[in-house]
Amino acid sequence: MDTLTQHGYLVLADISGYTAFLAGTELDHAHEVMSELLELIIERFTTVLTLSKLEGDAVFAYAAESKLPRGETLIELLESTYVTFKDRVEAVHRRTTCTCNACRAIPSLDLKFMAHHGDYVFQKAAGITELIGSDVNLVHRLLKNHVKEATGWNAYALFTERCLDHLSLKPEGMHTQTETYEHLGEVQTHSLNLRARYKELTETRHIVVTRDEALITAALHYPVPPTVVWDWINDPHRRAQYTFQPGLEFRAILRPGGRPGPGARNHCMHGKDQAMEEDILDWKPFDYLTVVQKFWGFTMLMTAKLTPTANGTQLEIFIKGRSPAPGFLNRPMFVLMMTKMFPMAKLFENMGRCIAEEIAREQNETLLPMLAVTG
Repeated sequence: MDTLTQHGYLVLADISGYTAFLAGTELDHAHEVMSELLELIIERFTTVLTLSKLEGDAVFAYAAESKLPRGETLIELLESTYVTFKDRVEAVHRRTTCTCNACRAIPSLDLKFMAHHGDYVFQKAAGITELIGSDVNLVHRLLKNHVKEATGWNAYALFTERCLDHLSLKPEGMHTQTETYEHLGEVQTHSLNLRARYKELTETRHIVVTRDEALITAALHYPVPPTVVWDWINDPHRRAQYTFQPGLEFRAILRPGGRPGPGARNHCMHGKDQAMEEDILDWKPFDYLTVVQKFWGFTMLMTAKLTPTANGTQLEIFIKGRSPAPGFLNRPMFVLMMTKMFPMAKLFENMGRCIAEEIAREQNETLLPMLAVTG
């Protein structure tokens, strides 16, 4: 048993309306619905987090600090999980022809999250391993909060101040309040309205480069989940590791609402000189993004599409654009530039090598303590 104190993120997903749903419905149908929704949450969570246990209507998971080098990933994970949950609730309700109380009550189910950063220890007893510690207690106590009373929200993601500090994020528009718990004291919290975010994410105008209109396409496979590939595409520090030219630096210039997404802007810098400007046009975390890049009179529009597979992620790239060349030379010059001087397929092959190197490092870090013990 590992009794060393660990540091990381502690996350609870709690299905709202669960108690009333079970109390007032046929148990068999209610069980089927809840099992499907809990399995969905676990499937989404475990692309980034490690499942600790199921707690009735809640899923408890955690992640070591090293697993979330890019702070936005956790917020994006919770939002994408909520979108998937809400879509599934509506789909289950639409497809059923049953008129029992359970099936009629499906739309009353909702979802909220608690996220905290702190210390924990693994405790094993009777063959069961659990996380214990004051911070583990706190993330569970956070379920008893006053967010709904203050805002009227049924669906929200609540983050402690410490969690956001470690994520290096402070998104705009969050509801801030202080909760007080016996033996734990005051806890500053910041909550995000998930119903509002759901509407934003699902009603945003989609901008994509399709396969039919693309001048250049590429397809690559990586042995990691979409969440990992997404981070490598969007993390400025990671992007610098697989770029064409050593010494390039990616900087976040504009972040509407304090977060990446449509309207955000990045600059690619070489020393003091700007090499490229990039605007995010469309964005669905872990699914796809569309960006426009401008450099040397060229304009490139690119959609990167991520599809989960049985053993990783399929990444498809669709590119179109224009060059500064006049008339009939415009398109051929663009294609020549993007296939010879800046071959995008090569770029994402480089990313694949970086991912493989990271996997090897993590395996070595896991293996070395074991060798020390057995040696």
